[in-house]
Amino acid sequence: MNKDKDIYANVELWEAGKLGASKETAKVSDFSVEELQKSIQLQPISLRIQKDVLDDLKFIAKYHGINYQPLIKQVLKRFVDSEMNQILAKEVNVQLNTNKRTG
Repeated sequence: MNKDKDIYANVELWEAGKLGASKETAKVSDFSVEELQKSIQLQPISLRIQKDVLDDLKFIAKYHGINYQPLIKQVLKRFVDSEMNQILAKEVNVQLNTNKRTG
């Protein structure tokens, strides 16, 4: 339990930039952008989108204080999660109905 408290003891200092922001203790990482993208499993894509939709996404992103690319990732992730849940629920129902008829 003390270990958990220690981990979160200085959150405010980190968030305020009082810890971890010193140029004297900072060092350049030795990994490439490609390695970073691979490690967090990001795949660059090219996407054509209607201008008015993009303008709306930029407006919404600005309203929420983020850039539009992360907003698009969030929107797509929410959609994919929802669709996968619906597909899973439908398939479970199909299996249950099949088992009722044959069992």
